[in-house]
Amino acid sequence: MNINPVESTMELTKLSPPQILFGTEVDEKSSSEQFLLSMYDSVQASIFVVDVLEDGDFRYVALNPTHERWIGIRSDDLRGKKPEDILSPIDAARVRQHYTDCVHFGTTISYEQCLQFQGIPTWWSTTLTPLKDTNSRIYRLIGTSSNTTPVKQAEQAIRFQAEREQLLEAIAGRIHQYVELETILHQTTIELRQFLNCDRVLIYRFEADGSGVIIAESCVAAIDPLLGKNITDPCLGGKHAEHYGRGCIQVVEDIYAARLHPCHIDLLASLQIRANLVVPIFQEQDMWGLLIAQHCHQTRQWQQTETDLLKQLATQIGIAVQQAELHQQIKDLKVKMELQKQKHTNQLQQVRNFEALVRRMTEQIRDSLDETQVLQTLTQELVQLLNLERCQIELYSTCQTLVTITYEYSINLPQCQGLTRQIADRLEVYQSLLQKQPLQFLEIVPGWQPKLLVMSQMACPIFDTQGILGNIWLTRPSQEAFDEFEIELVQQVANECAIAIRQAQLYKQTQAQVKELEKCDRLKNQFLRTLSQELRTPITSISLAVQTLESVLTPAEISDIEIIPQLLQILHNECGRESKLINDLLTLTYLEAEPDPPTLIAIDFQSWLHPIIESFRDLTNCQRQQLNLRVDHALPLLETDITDLERIVTELLNHTCKYTPAGESITVYAHLIGDAVELSITNSGIELTSNELSRIFEPFYHLSKHDPWKHSGTGLELALVQKMVRHLGGSIHVNSAAGQTTFTVRFPF
Repeated sequence: MNINPVESTMELTKLSPPQILFGTEVDEKSSSEQFLLSMYDSVQASIFVVDVLEDGDFRYVALNPTHERWIGIRSDDLRGKKPEDILSPIDAARVRQHYTDCVHFGTTISYEQCLQFQGIPTWWSTTLTPLKDTNSRIYRLIGTSSNTTPVKQAEQAIRFQAEREQLLEAIAGRIHQYVELETILHQTTIELRQFLNCDRVLIYRFEADGSGVIIAESCVAAIDPLLGKNITDPCLGGKHAEHYGRGCIQVVEDIYAARLHPCHIDLLASLQIRANLVVPIFQEQDMWGLLIAQHCHQTRQWQQTETDLLKQLATQIGIAVQQAELHQQIKDLKVKMELQKQKHTNQLQQVRNFEALVRRMTEQIRDSLDETQVLQTLTQELVQLLNLERCQIELYSTCQTLVTITYEYSINLPQCQGLTRQIADRLEVYQSLLQKQPLQFLEIVPGWQPKLLVMSQMACPIFDTQGILGNIWLTRPSQEAFDEFEIELVQQVANECAIAIRQAQLYKQTQAQVKELEKCDRLKNQFLRTLSQELRTPITSISLAVQTLESVLTPAEISDIEIIPQLLQILHNECGRESKLINDLLTLTYLEAEPDPPTLIAIDFQSWLHPIIESFRDLTNCQRQQLNLRVDHALPLLETDITDLERIVTELLNHTCKYTPAGESITVYAHLIGDAVELSITNSGIELTSNELSRIFEPFYHLSKHDPWKHSGTGLELALVQKMVRHLGGSIHVNSAAGQTTFTVRFPF
């Protein structure tokens, strides 16, 4: 038979007088009463009895022995007391609320609560049953409780372990994810303070001077923050520093009861600290800082599990600090590598700049024979490329006893261009330079200076296979020496300088020769003009004499002597040929001696060219030659000198008709090629050799073996055509292949 202890006690209460429940001796008991009393005394459940007074208040009646053992209070001592007499105000209020609920609802209730007896917290699972009198008034409460403290402690331990592992995993995860150290420390203080339910958690980092600074903090709103403050503990430099250095921790539940040094107590009190838990943080073997948990207004009994947690977190923080240090080293290494890369890039860029400079010099040397322009530009570009204060180029005299600064570019230093120095005055400098060896040294800038000004100078010789020419002087506004890389680059520039100087010297010699040839050419042209003028007078006289002779001789007299008409015709032909020769000579010398600019008129090839071609139609028909003309309809107007262009076309057609055999064709073709008008005259039946083509525009050069018609000429026609085409800004060339020869004249728009 199973008997519920509560029901048994209720039955006992109904059947027995009140003194039985209070433990009063009874002489006569029935076997049933004895059984119930034995259960009340020996059952493992805790049983307590509470009276409900008329005014609704509660007073304890009795405890069974099991409950006495659990809470450490005797039943006799409890009897007649209220909840506030044995419990803290908070616990008493909670208990009263449960009693009131049971009376109010009038039924059995169950609840779980934590109560402190004699300062020891215990967890109880309680069932509270009301007892009613004959009037149905609840006059007593019977409670049975089970002590669940071991279970609750086990649950708390499991929860604490889970939360601790979660906290450790969180910081380990941040470390693994390479989160910034500042973020790791800040988040750790927040999570640790919430986990410990304390007033403040902070991380204190040691400085080199022995002081320290709060670098991370989490605190409740009512506490003054310490983040960023530099705090010097006067006791930390002594035994406390040694204590922490050995890895020991400090556990202070109450600063006023922990036997601390007065100066240490004063410091902690000034920072609103009442209880303190301090764990050192190590970076490898060196103490880096402290992890500190604090209670500010109340004492705190720190548990060993909490201390172990702080030690584990301090180890993780040490790992995070070491990782941050490694990351910083990697970052510094990357910066260093980036600087090296930048330096290499700068050197590469400098090489490219020098290559560009050498290329520009080469192009200038090729395109310009002006030594001054090339070398003067060079001095300025070297100053900019090498961040110089000054660059000079000096040239030796022929006997190499003097040196003159010929080119210079300076920023702040005085100008020295044109200055001449005796080599003997600085023989120690020029001795190595004359041996084609670069030289560099430090030199104090002369003149008064508030601060001694020392500059680095370098001289690089300019020479070639023919000898030494001069030196390039570089002045840097610091004591930084020129490295081998820079010396090599400057030497390449010096080699280009030598080419420019030699070419300029050769150019000067050539110019002198050209001037002499121009003088001779002017004398020749002057002679030809004078000669032509002198020859024109007798030719004119001869022509007039022939005309006079023809007029005085009657036709009968001329017919009597058969040879007279032939002689008169020869005189007419030769006078005309000589007159044309003289005119061609005058025109040729005029075109060679800086003629006046042509008079430009816009012409339409379609309408302008046709009459000129038609004027040769009788001649070509007589010589059985085919004359063809083709002009593109889209040909634009061309601005040119119409007289000179007509002379060019006429002379080319005369030449082509003269050398085209019977039965062959002559084709004139005008069309547009790109941005130029091209006029080509082609004749078939003749092919010239390369030697003939190279000499065809020479004065007085005749293609006599190709002249089937034996036409006479001055030999200046094609030379004159070439001069006139150039005078009009065009070009002319001739090619011959596949049994035909083509003259091509091109005029750009």
